[in-house]
Amino acid sequence: MSASASASGSASESAGAGAGGAATGAGAGGGRVAQLKHTGLRSGWTTGACATAATTAAYTALLTGDFPDPVSITLPKGQTPAFALAAEELTDAYAMAGIVKDAGDDPDVTHGALVRAAVRLLPAGAGVVFRAGPGVGTVTRPGLPLEVGEPAINPVPRQLMREHVARVAAAHGGTGDVEITVSVDHGEEIARSTWNPRLGILGGLSILGTTGVVVPYSCSAWIDSIRRGVDVARAAGRTHVAGCTGSTSERTVTALYGLPEDALLDMGDFAGAVLKYVRRHPVDRLTVCGGFAKLSKLAAGHLDLHSARSQVDKGFLAELARQGGADEELAGEVAAANTGLAALQLCAAAGVPLGDLVAETARDQALGVLRGAPVTVDVVCIDRAGTVVGRSEPRGPQQT
Repeated sequence: MSASASASGSASESAGAGAGGAATGAGAGGGRVAQLKHTGLRSGWTTGACATAATTAAYTALLTGDFPDPVSITLPKGQTPAFALAAEELTDAYAMAGIVKDAGDDPDVTHGALVRAAVRLLPAGAGVVFRAGPGVGTVTRPGLPLEVGEPAINPVPRQLMREHVARVAAAHGGTGDVEITVSVDHGEEIARSTWNPRLGILGGLSILGTTGVVVPYSCSAWIDSIRRGVDVARAAGRTHVAGCTGSTSERTVTALYGLPEDALLDMGDFAGAVLKYVRRHPVDRLTVCGGFAKLSKLAAGHLDLHSARSQVDKGFLAELARQGGADEELAGEVAAANTGLAALQLCAAAGVPLGDLVAETARDQALGVLRGAPVTVDVVCIDRAGTVVGRSEPRGPQQT
């Protein structure tokens, strides 16, 4: 998580699958939905989904005088969850709604937090303006997907809120020009248990989520589900599988290789679990795809990519940059960068292929873990939007 504003809450806030309610049974197919079912764990909702629902309720009340309760929203993958309101306030100047976050069975530090959105009308043409209320952080350093000085409300939740504001405006005769102030009760205190302060996100939590869904990560259950995913792929005759860190990387490898769902393994942070099981149960080809920062950890030799157990080593990235032609001044800037993303941007501006170097080094680390198993490996590094920022050539054990 060190390359994004997703330092608060759980890494699984960026994952996606079916949500709500316990899922049981192994499922007939593969992919991340079958994996979630196999764990038997209950998924939940991100802070971004909660903020969107609170915004929807507050803006509706501002235009109609009534709060919808429960309030329904539509998430990027089409789910339509309904949220009960835990707080509401309506004045002549603004409307506020609050929703208690349910993270399901995930050990998320924001589980149970009250996420509030206060909405004020703005003049026509002003658009949607975001503010950080109490308990929501502000970005103070470069290298995150938000500009310095912006509230730590990540890009996907912002877009989700804009879309729902537009829907409410269309339904009730509004202009869609609003100021949204998101706050989280006790958020500044909760944020001390996250990486936000180290990343320069000060004053509280980040509002997160790329799918709106929190996928629960019980280590043993998820690793077991990875193994079942490999078994399903092999039984289906798949010769090429992909270990992906989340839904964005799944979309990327699907676009690159046209892989079917049962060839996609939601490895999350457990790169080592994929590699060790594929070592014992080989497939012809394994693609590892994920965010640049996470895969830089694999390149550095970490097999558990969770932010609580491994961190982006900017000194290691600086050494890779030197190998790619960086001078000492640039290498020093990389070593001092706030995040992995900032290091990547510095190198890209100087024409140093840090993304490719990370992908190639991660591939070689993966081959080392495979210990000569007959598996050809390639690695794809992406940014938060799914753009490929680094890629290795496929390599097998005979080529090491």
